Order: sequence, then C-alpha cells, then structure tokens
Amino acid sequence: MVTPTQIEDWISAGLACEHVQVAGDGQHFEAVVVSAAFAGKTPVGRHQLVYQALGERMKSEIHALSMQTLTPDEWRLRHG
Repeated sequence: MVTPTQIEDWISAGLACEHVQVAGDGQHFEAVVVSAAFAGKTPVGRHQLVYQALGERMKSEIHALSMQTLTPDEWRLRHG
C-alpha cells in the first residue's frame, strides 16, 4: 500500500519543491505542493508537473490525488 511519505518522496524526486505535504488513507490522497516551477502556469499546468513527477505511479499505485499547488510567494501569503 502506498503511503503519504512515499508520495512526498516521489514528488520531491521529480520536481524541485520548497514544501510537499501529503495526507491520505492509502487510497485517496491530498497534497500541498509548493514549487517555483509553478510560476506562470495555469492550475492544469501545475497539476501536470506533479503528474509528470509521479509518472506511471499515478496510473497504477495512486488511485486518487487532489492537489493544492502554490508558488513560494503564494505559500508565504497564505502562511506568513
């Protein structure tokens, strides 16, 4: 069974991130991903970058993943 920590590691390995946090129950996961790579990207473009980082795991090992994708500036505005 996939763990939130594994997903955090996979995202971090494939995308330069300032912050990654994943929660979930082994089937459904929620991720907060903060990356400068998201600057200038649409929400769909941001999600595609995360999907690329996860690769084939998104099709085979992760059944549902909701995401909040933020640039470092957006993250700081929300979290001081």
